[in-house]
Amino acid sequence: MVILAPVGWLYGRATDLRNALYDRGVFRSYDLGARTISVGNLTTGGTGKTPLVAHIADILAANGDNVCILTRGYGRRDENERVLVADGTRVLVDAETGGDEPVELARKLVGKAIIVADADRVVAAKWAKAKFDVTTFILDDGFQHRRAKRDLDIVCVDATKPFRNAKILPEGNLRESLNGLKRADNVVVTGIDQAEDIRALQKEIREINPAANIFSARTQIVRASRLEDFLGRSVGSPDDIPRSAFAFCGIGNPESFFASLVGAQIVPVGRRSLRDHYPYNQTDVENIEGEAEAAGAESLITTGKDAVKLKNLTFRIPCFVVETEILIDEADEFRRLILPSY
Repeated sequence: MVILAPVGWLYGRATDLRNALYDRGVFRSYDLGARTISVGNLTTGGTGKTPLVAHIADILAANGDNVCILTRGYGRRDENERVLVADGTRVLVDAETGGDEPVELARKLVGKAIIVADADRVVAAKWAKAKFDVTTFILDDGFQHRRAKRDLDIVCVDATKPFRNAKILPEGNLRESLNGLKRADNVVVTGIDQAEDIRALQKEIREINPAANIFSARTQIVRASRLEDFLGRSVGSPDDIPRSAFAFCGIGNPESFFASLVGAQIVPVGRRSLRDHYPYNQTDVENIEGEAEAAGAESLITTGKDAVKLKNLTFRIPCFVVETEILIDEADEFRRLILPSY
């Protein structure tokens, strides 16, 4: 919209200036005391970042690394409070306290990663390093968090809606100008299974950053279970889900979730999307159930990110949870990138 263009221009100029000051050393970046991998976005909305963070943590943990994920934890009760979401052996808090994405990650990575939610990731890293003897940090949503030095900068770009209109917030979905992509060591193009052709996007990325490694990734549904079983950490199979399901979610890219269901031969009879990080209450559940019944659904189906916020709510209709994992086409090359050289 024209009315938003001046605001976007000012925001873009401010972010460009901030980046320039970091590039020139006027603003300082701090070493976290251990190898650091940043995973982030150039845009708002879901880009497959959370599954990629989990995948990287899996690779490192299998290699014997003591992994700590540092995250801000958007949408939690007090974003200024430091919260130990997982201590490497168990999940310690609920989504209201730790944030939906950190708790979702903690459930995926039980026994594999320490997870700390803190707006100040530099201070949080110092605390975690002393407490847990961390060998590798993963900065979740860390691309714009330049106070923290990193050894690898990985940016996720969604193939289905990469840069929309190439406009800065609030006119578009860019957090900073496309020139910011020049800082990335590596770009992971996600959602390639839902895009017709990614060659033009790869070419655009290469023109902006000729030196970056470009990887291609897709997601697949790997687990499904009833909500009560998911919260208890038992899992089933996508085949357990009734075909007449009503899908709902409150994530950054709901269309990607709905498309992943269709890709798994689960075609919802209806669907409802809410804003990202949506805080569900009992009235929301009743409204969703009403829509589902009107659509002729026999069950509900949602994401792991949503499910961690449904723990204390009551359902009349069976609710199923699907979990996804990311598959990188250049798997061996990506693994070599992630593992330390020592």
